[in-house]
Amino acid sequence: MSANPPASAPITTIGIDVGGHSKGFHAVALCNGAYACQLSSRDILELSHWCRSVIGASVIAIDAPCRWSPTGRARPCERELMQQGIFCFATPSREKAEQHPSGYFDWMRHGADLYEALKDSHPLLTSLPSTVQCCCFKTFPHAITWHLRGGETKARQKRPQRTALLAQAGITTATLTNIDWIDAALCALTAHRVAIGASCLAFGEPNTGLIVVPERPGPSGETGLDRPNLSV
Repeated sequence: MSANPPASAPITTIGIDVGGHSKGFHAVALCNGAYACQLSSRDILELSHWCRSVIGASVIAIDAPCRWSPTGRARPCERELMQQGIFCFATPSREKAEQHPSGYFDWMRHGADLYEALKDSHPLLTSLPSTVQCCCFKTFPHAITWHLRGGETKARQKRPQRTALLAQAGITTATLTNIDWIDAALCALTAHRVAIGASCLAFGEPNTGLIVVPERPGPSGETGLDRPNLSV
């Protein structure tokens, strides 16, 4: 009698919401698309170790710019989102971010430091579908919500709308007690979709950085998230 075949390795993904010095990072891990655990930390080394060695994530989605603007103006990915009517921050040049007197861009600097800490194990995604086993990319919870809700988003309703999207995906939300955790979980959901080969969209180009989100629902309401076809 032959032995049973080994079970498939679980797909683990992480989403990270990036804040300034006082808030730090909020990270949520999924295993096969279901809630696994979460971590709050101000320490990039602790967080990167958690991603690689504790969780063993294959794909990491981060809500912070993955590249600085070479011109000081909005990057192509940001312009493309804004052309769809999706508001997003315009990433400055590194020099402008570092010289800002009030530290307004500190959260972007923290994000840049995180990408640097992860680059050896999780290089930046440069195209869809991913051609590497492990990678990271920039995503954006507002754009995720906009696409999954077919363009219907309201700023005053962002918490219930985003929580509902997680619930629809089968993700337990009981421990996601603030918007930072909810946004991190939305990022993790997008990372899961990339990891399993579901339909996603990538805005921008590799040199200045991509923003990746799940595909927008079609006329019938089908999200395309379970189809094995990714498009750029």
